[in-house]
Amino acid sequence: MIQLSPFRRALLCALLVCAAPSARAQQPAEKVPETPAQIELLETHIRFEANGDSRKEVHTRVRINNELGVRQFSRLTFDFNRSFQQIEIPSVHITHASGGTADILPSAISDQPNASVVDVPAYQDVRVKSVRILGLAPSDVLEYRVVTTTTHHPLAPDFWLEHNFERSGVVSQEIFELDLPASRFQDEETAKRSSSSPSEPAGVLASQTTAVFNSTRPRPGTIYASPRAPKTSVEKVGLGEKARLLYRWNRTAPQRLDPSDNPQNAAVTDSDVVVTTYSSWDALAQAIAHQLYPSWLWSSDSREPPEITEKRRQLLTTPGVRAEESIYNFISQKVRTVDLSLGSTGFHGRKPAEILSSGYGTSEDKAVLFAALVGTDKVQLDMVPNPVTWPMRQLPRPSLFNQLLLQVSTGSRSVYLDPSLEVAPFGVIRADLRGKDVLMLYHPATYSVVPVSGTEFAHSWHKLSTDLPFKSSQRVIVDAALSPEGTLNAKVRYTMRGDNELLLRVAFHQSSRDKWKEVAQLLALSDGFRGKIISASASDPYATKQPFTVEYEITQPKFVDWSKKPVRIPALLPLLGLPDPPAKPETGSTPGPIDLGTPLNVDTKLTLHLPPGVSAESPTGTSVERDYATFASHYAADGNVAFASRHINFLLREVPAARAGDYNAFLHAVQTDQTQLFTLAPAAAVPAASSSATQAAATPNPKP
Repeated sequence: MIQLSPFRRALLCALLVCAAPSARAQQPAEKVPETPAQIELLETHIRFEANGDSRKEVHTRVRINNELGVRQFSRLTFDFNRSFQQIEIPSVHITHASGGTADILPSAISDQPNASVVDVPAYQDVRVKSVRILGLAPSDVLEYRVVTTTTHHPLAPDFWLEHNFERSGVVSQEIFELDLPASRFQDEETAKRSSSSPSEPAGVLASQTTAVFNSTRPRPGTIYASPRAPKTSVEKVGLGEKARLLYRWNRTAPQRLDPSDNPQNAAVTDSDVVVTTYSSWDALAQAIAHQLYPSWLWSSDSREPPEITEKRRQLLTTPGVRAEESIYNFISQKVRTVDLSLGSTGFHGRKPAEILSSGYGTSEDKAVLFAALVGTDKVQLDMVPNPVTWPMRQLPRPSLFNQLLLQVSTGSRSVYLDPSLEVAPFGVIRADLRGKDVLMLYHPATYSVVPVSGTEFAHSWHKLSTDLPFKSSQRVIVDAALSPEGTLNAKVRYTMRGDNELLLRVAFHQSSRDKWKEVAQLLALSDGFRGKIISASASDPYATKQPFTVEYEITQPKFVDWSKKPVRIPALLPLLGLPDPPAKPETGSTPGPIDLGTPLNVDTKLTLHLPPGVSAESPTGTSVERDYATFASHYAADGNVAFASRHINFLLREVPAARAGDYNAFLHAVQTDQTQLFTLAPAAAVPAASSSATQAAATPNPKP
């Protein structure tokens, strides 16, 4: 596996259970296929109280169109945390196409722990309420109501929400209503008068945007309604502390999103509706930090638990390993990760001593345990946002984040850690996270002394390093043999450090040993090798101080047909994935640089044993050198043994757009070299195989 092309990433993501939702294919308007079910009405009412409590009621009416729709709605599931939430399902009603009706009985409703916490008592409050729908058939209409009540949320009295209207055409009518305490927000007239920029469009959020992001003064909550989803009505009712702000949207399909509808606010929010009571990113970071960090870490009134003191003493006795690394290895490998999404517990952290004694924890809890053992003066928590546009210019809210990392000071530099991965080497995080802007969660006691500079997010946000703690490398050795019958057998050994190492460590770690051949099969396919895996093995995923190795044996019957003249085969090496040349930019746009990814040194070698009497004529090697990458290949034959090697070294992360022509020439030289073939001269004794034309062992796989 040379680099992570989209094809390779998709194959290996299947191993990690991280495949992204498939994109909906666009169909011509006159041939729109029938959807499995049509939501005729989606009605949502949300009411917030000044203390942060809320009530959300959803009323849905669905027409089932076919059997796939029956399967999709045969069970309704709703996630919640019973420590501060309650879900009620007051009605589930079916109107049959035949004219009859049926109500789902309460016995069909179950309340179970989330699948990730079944065997972990500390998180039993994270649950799923589900309803089994029996008797549903095509053309039936299913109607149900769900009420979610939230009281005493750990982050109260602050609250937030974001909402996007359905634009795929699946929903015929969508009604969305917000009922908010006026005491927590400015009304529209006040917001307009306080606008700091006359050019900003009218609206509650739009008029406050500059003030929110350029001041640390406490400010009222913010309501944002995108111009691409205009409100149907706005009303203020009541007086004084009982005054309410009522917002209503009533939308009918189709109302598809046009990205050009609101270019002015494209960097403000990617959602149609946003409500937040957080006045700044600093306020949000403080609130979450106070929830996660136990009080004894920042309060002079509490003492460190003796269990933490003793565990630190034990871990710091490991010879030759620095304290931070010893503690990280213990927490990542010995404390099992409970796979809950960030914020599932309301950011309410468990006590480090409890995490230690239980032997498991969420990503948040493992991070806090690390901070407790290392010391908060050396550790900072970083929250990584979802893929959104300019995250620091979004409205502050916890729902923007999906990942928690650790930043640790080790002498003159900082390293970044993700103990939830369990098998990541010290200082290694996923490639897609490096270089991202993250929100910093300081130790709570430091917030009073954080200096305020020109903008509030100058100290709330920072960019992760793109560096790894070691040079990335990959070595692939292929020892293959071709039988007189044309069958290919090969032993392939990978030795790697870097991003591909992490991906494969996690894949093999999360797969039982009886599934390792399946993992190796996908790895072989991702590198272009065809055939069936006979055996597979890997080094210990926990041995993170050493490069990760994977070995497998693969066989492919009828690899060659000796009756064909001449017989030509490719070099049996994984083809080097390089990014495609840049596309021609649109008129008026500036082309971006060509992304080469993390610098990586790749060395591949083949030894191919041919049948007795068979000789090989080797192609000519290639050598290309640039300041951003070098490539060299060598091919040879000695008797009935063929040799091949390819070496590519990606030296820089990107190639400037101005050098696209030079990069195209480099790419062409590499791709041309990889299409070269060995020509085999079979002896008369070699039997003719009955297979079809010679099959290639590998196919090009472009680098992202």
